[in-house]
Amino acid sequence: MASPAAIDLAVVYEHPTWFEPLFQTLDRRGVAYQRLPLADLTWDPAASPPPAPVVLSRVAMSSFLRDPEHPIFFAQALFDHWQGLGARVINASALSIDSSKARQLSLIARLGLQGPETRVVHRQANLVRAAEGLRFPVLVKADIGGSGSGIVRYDDLEAIGAAARMGSAPVGVNGVSLVQEYAPRRDGEIIRVETLQGRFLYALKVESPGETFDLCPADACLARPGAAALTMTRFEPPAEIVDQVERLVQAAEVEIGSVEYLIDDRDGSSRFYDINGLSNFVADPLSVLGFDPHEALVDWLVEEIDRTKSQGAAA
Repeated sequence: MASPAAIDLAVVYEHPTWFEPLFQTLDRRGVAYQRLPLADLTWDPAASPPPAPVVLSRVAMSSFLRDPEHPIFFAQALFDHWQGLGARVINASALSIDSSKARQLSLIARLGLQGPETRVVHRQANLVRAAEGLRFPVLVKADIGGSGSGIVRYDDLEAIGAAARMGSAPVGVNGVSLVQEYAPRRDGEIIRVETLQGRFLYALKVESPGETFDLCPADACLARPGAAALTMTRFEPPAEIVDQVERLVQAAEVEIGSVEYLIDDRDGSSRFYDINGLSNFVADPLSVLGFDPHEALVDWLVEEIDRTKSQGAAA
């Protein structure tokens, strides 16, 4: 790792192990970078210059599962501060859409695409009214989730009413919940489409047994105790889907991330249900994909470093 005076890139992250493949690629490529974990970070709004000309955000929405003092909103304010001082903060713009499933579904609908039928509430007392008119079973989801967390299935109004009275239904750390029709995924599969610079990078077909909602395909996710056994295969989505995914991530200002969709077994429709502003890519990428997507990511980071330096020299 480079000395502070020579740093071109800072990687800001929360999870202690998820980004080792990225760090290994940066090391191998000789990029002058700094690892910047959020856990013990503090900053001064009247000072605290950016740690590097280019900053890469690797903030995970699931961080609230690992620490109740999570950094999601802290990071949003910090990135805004650094950007105001002239830093290029890659994927900072993705935090707004990544931190709200309600915003994601609103964007999906505005672009004329289909998502699961959903109602948004901020009080448990409104759950039953929100569920009326939806086809059961329904899911109640936390607005800020991650790794399949904060999702519970209810099979009828009585069950969701009982949860509302007990105050036990999922709610996001922002106080918002979603009531959503359960769309059975055809053949137990979802498609995760990864993008870089707003463009298609690759897609995976992810199959899991049962009804698990944790479908993270990366090494660190699969190594967790109790993680679902997933089957992952490279997949080439139809050109129409690729176009729709690219429209979604560009509109969401997600510079590196993914979109997940499923084929609704009830009617064969494609339903987009998640926009992710963080990608760990896939376990064993050479075997699954035939290439390592971290190389493409680092290629782009180097381009952004060179572009930022050129702009600075010209200023």
